[in-house]
Amino acid sequence: MNFPSELKYTKDHEWVKVEGSEALIGITDFAQRELGDIVYVDINSVGSEVAKEEVFGTVEAVKTVSDLFMPVTGTVLEINAELNDNPELVNSDPYGKGWMVKVSLTDLAEIEDLLSADAYQSLVGA
Repeated sequence: MNFPSELKYTKDHEWVKVEGSEALIGITDFAQRELGDIVYVDINSVGSEVAKEEVFGTVEAVKTVSDLFMPVTGTVLEINAELNDNPELVNSDPYGKGWMVKVSLTDLAEIEDLLSADAYQSLVGA
């Protein structure tokens, strides 16, 4: 399993890649393995501010549907449009082409509350 050290993580299995005052957000390699084959990603929050720990969308796998929780408060700037035609990118490249949303961060200090790669790896027992 992959745990990139430059990312931050949540106990709900989302990852955050901070780029200045913006961040890319997706689900972890662990999460996509647990869900199985992803068949649909439903996110319709562009332009909306979503508070930390609020649901910003859902991901549908062959056997279940799971909520996506916002790891930090931010305004959704962009949704990864590639996922409309290729939701399997979440399975094949969760930290790259499988990202879900780009947000403008409201409070950079919230990043400090997230887990490091080592802490997340310990959480999932890998």
